[in-house]
Amino acid sequence: MADVTILATGLGFPEGPVVCADGSVVLTEIRNNKCSRVTTDGKVSVFSECGGGPNGLAIGPDGFFYLCDNGGSRYVEGHSMGIGPHPDYKFGSVQRIDPKTGEAKLLYKEVNGHVLSAPNDLVFDTSGGFYFTDLGKRYARHRDHGGLYYALPDGSKIVELAYPILSPNGCGLSPDGKTIYVADTEGARLWAFDIEAPGVIKAKKSHTPHSGRVIAGLGGNARFDSLAVLANGNICVATLTTGYITEISPAGDIVRAEKMPDAYPTNICFGGPDMRTAYITLSDTGRLGVMQWPEPGLKLNFN
Repeated sequence: MADVTILATGLGFPEGPVVCADGSVVLTEIRNNKCSRVTTDGKVSVFSECGGGPNGLAIGPDGFFYLCDNGGSRYVEGHSMGIGPHPDYKFGSVQRIDPKTGEAKLLYKEVNGHVLSAPNDLVFDTSGGFYFTDLGKRYARHRDHGGLYYALPDGSKIVELAYPILSPNGCGLSPDGKTIYVADTEGARLWAFDIEAPGVIKAKKSHTPHSGRVIAGLGGNARFDSLAVLANGNICVATLTTGYITEISPAGDIVRAEKMPDAYPTNICFGGPDMRTAYITLSDTGRLGVMQWPEPGLKLNFN
């Protein structure tokens, strides 16, 4: 078991942690329909009453926070995870949050005339645009397809890059910005897409659903959630059900697997002076954990 210190408790299925300049962590609470700030001494306060199903979060080039909102899920007593869409669910969206007021404004809710289903995670490139995944809503007898998209933070452009993908969750850029990694939840597969230009990925070959290539996968009951890339290029993937953070090399080797004190570690981000302080959302128990990682995380663009 990894040496994880619990920084905050009582969170409603936390996700999307972002380390701020003052050392605090802003994260999403999917179950509680809001974003919260956790200070270095573990105090929790409301950052944004955004509503819906706030999931992935990132700081953009303008200093505003950009949010992937899955549109809301139905939660029942005794289950930490959502059980299908919320009764009021209409669509998923990408929102822009003012860091001073917490006001959340709708940025995107559709692409090519199709509504977004359940946007999940996002990452900004050096040019100021962002890649984001749409997990797709799961229903009792069917599910929406997921996909990978690219958009600009001013609301002027959104494009579909890879569709369909079964269940695209976490995403992250390689240190050189030439690869976008996507964690596929069901089946625990880590995909890599080659980037040819900002918002342009290598074209798919015939008879393939998209142009991704499988980097690695896990067997058994493992499922992949969100991820973070390290400065050395390795990818740390939050691994559900089995309860690990799995570090994978770009070649697909399992470098290390750190057991978490939770069955649903959903996300990881890095901060601290040496970027080795890892913050991990422990969502089954509603906690934020912190530990020292052997290698430094990759500094995110604009963060």
